[in-house]
Amino acid sequence: MKSLLEDIKAFLRRITHPIYSSQFWRKPKFWKGFSLIVLLLFILGSSSFTLWMLSLDVSKLQSPLARPTYIYDQNGDKVSELSSSKIDPVSLEKVPQTLRDAVIDTEDRRFYEHNGVDLWSIMRALSRDLQTGDFSEGGSTITQQLAKNLFLPSDKTISRKITEAAYALKIELTLSKDQILEEYLNQIYFGEGQWGIQNAARYYFGKNVEGLNLEESALLAGLPQAPSIYSPLNDKEKALERRNLVLSLMNDQGNITDAEYQRARSAPITLRKGSLNNLSGKFAPYVDCVIEEAISRYGFTEDQLLTGGLQIYTAMDPKVQLAAETVYKNDQYFPSGKSDQSVQSGIAILDQHTGGIRGLVGYRGESAFRSFNHATQLKRQPGSAIKPLTVYGPALEKGYTPFSQLYDGPLSINGYTPQDYDYQNRGEVTMEEALQYSWNIPAVWLLNEIGLDTGLSFGQKAGLPLTEKDKTLSLALGGISDGVSPLQMAQAYGTFANLGTMNKAYAITKITSEEGYVFAQMEPESVQVTSPQNAYTMTQLLENVVDNGTGKNAEIGRPTAGKTGSVELPHTQEFSGITKGSKDVWFVGYTPELTAAIWMGYDKTDRNHYLSTSGGTEPASVFREVLSKALKTAPITNFEVPLGYTDPWQSNPFDSFGDQKNNSKNKNDKNSEKTPSQNWKDRLFKRFGLDSNSFDSWFNSGNGKKKDSQK
Repeated sequence: MKSLLEDIKAFLRRITHPIYSSQFWRKPKFWKGFSLIVLLLFILGSSSFTLWMLSLDVSKLQSPLARPTYIYDQNGDKVSELSSSKIDPVSLEKVPQTLRDAVIDTEDRRFYEHNGVDLWSIMRALSRDLQTGDFSEGGSTITQQLAKNLFLPSDKTISRKITEAAYALKIELTLSKDQILEEYLNQIYFGEGQWGIQNAARYYFGKNVEGLNLEESALLAGLPQAPSIYSPLNDKEKALERRNLVLSLMNDQGNITDAEYQRARSAPITLRKGSLNNLSGKFAPYVDCVIEEAISRYGFTEDQLLTGGLQIYTAMDPKVQLAAETVYKNDQYFPSGKSDQSVQSGIAILDQHTGGIRGLVGYRGESAFRSFNHATQLKRQPGSAIKPLTVYGPALEKGYTPFSQLYDGPLSINGYTPQDYDYQNRGEVTMEEALQYSWNIPAVWLLNEIGLDTGLSFGQKAGLPLTEKDKTLSLALGGISDGVSPLQMAQAYGTFANLGTMNKAYAITKITSEEGYVFAQMEPESVQVTSPQNAYTMTQLLENVVDNGTGKNAEIGRPTAGKTGSVELPHTQEFSGITKGSKDVWFVGYTPELTAAIWMGYDKTDRNHYLSTSGGTEPASVFREVLSKALKTAPITNFEVPLGYTDPWQSNPFDSFGDQKNNSKNKNDKNSEKTPSQNWKDRLFKRFGLDSNSFDSWFNSGNGKKKDSQK
């Protein structure tokens, strides 16, 4: 083994001896060749680096930064914000010169002199990194920091620094110095979750960036190096020390005078007082409706709405919207749901005089971005709430009056056999009574009398999505093919509230750019559905429903008209044995100021998930609570009486029972009931000279007791 090693050493001496003995490196020819090789290697390396640097993709910098879209209410006040970005970008023109100087003097004083990489700073930082071995030393220019934030991971290695330098050089070839500074100020992190100078200015000082003074600018300029350490919310002493260091650097560079330096240095740190007015997520139910309308009616994309910096002006009344949201957060106004599914609801509130949506809530519970909106996207049958639109409204047009006698007995028309909710018949009732108690047989009989085309046409003109498939007698009771939403029902009832003219509902009045260029403008759309006289007569009929009929729970102490609606469970095997239950319940009503529609129900109705309530209970109560809050400060006014109106109650002072009517229509008159009795049975017995109290005693004793029927 030893001899083998000696043989190897001898062999190596033989082959290397000529090299050592020749001392070739002392010859000029060697150095010429060596220099040429080094030069070629340098050229090759530089070319490769340049080609690699030029191939880097920095197009992200040339794409406009996502700008938030702002939502405005009917008064032009900013009330909400839409954004997909953590940044609220500002142009460099809005950034005070003192803030620009503070950032440059602190982070990169030779910013306007180098080409993206400050070689001396890099060499100094690299030297220290090699000494410490942890590569934690700074030295990056503003351009390099921008490259690191946008394109690179946060690891601290030599390869990452080389890549950072390459990106910086490419950025300098792509953007001007001012563009780079603007991008940096909008992209850098300032601590406390705040990205970009605008968000930082609002968060720490409660003002926009253009309002920052010298000492505030210096404090913000000192944050990017170590945001958590220098945050004034974490350690005011360190923040003050850092701020004063920045002021000193500015003074050294001649960007502020000695007097300015001393004044700013002696100023205390004064931060924002009170909570931050964060508009993001405010009035989310209404904003969801705005997004839907901007996309469907005006052709905007979701991306444009989230990133385009649009200014969207709406018809929202914050008082009305807040009233609706407050009620919808209170479970006491809604039926109890099941552990696996809550009872859902939606409400739409319009100004019937314009069609403007003043308030809207499309769901109960926690909101998610663009959740299913039960106020606008729902398609459910409206039950008896449709009767004024497809039966009684068109009947008034045909010459019927509130005291017209309608049939209320056994009825079968081509196999269709409707029943009243109490499974009783009264022979004949007036239109007023049929509507007041929501009896079904008179409604179906009357629709058959006036003609299906008449009822269908009236509903279509009022904006309901009715088709030829709906030309059946079940139209009288809300049995339609596609269903309706609360927004569509509120829009349709606005016809009566607005003296016969339906104004198409809208949330958006206009959409503009930040500079004020108008992209979209609402054009009013209206349809004359019925005459002002007939509309006002219907209003009085629906006031009677609230005063004396199924809508009593909607009474709010001011003139109010409305109608309830309930949809029975399907007559299928799944629901057999259930004697009282509803799939959907509604209340649609209006005051002289606002029209509102409320729906309640389960998203998925089955044998274990159905309602045991009616439109006159919780939906009417929600109407009462929302409208009471929304109109709390509004003066009480009466419904407008059309010019030349002839009161049909004055022309016929007796009802179908022969009772004399009280013709006062003043809501504040305690004697203003349209009928002297709240109970049709009392009046029927009185007509035939019978004592209803005696009958009640006999009935309640069990001799004539029957099972309760579904209403």
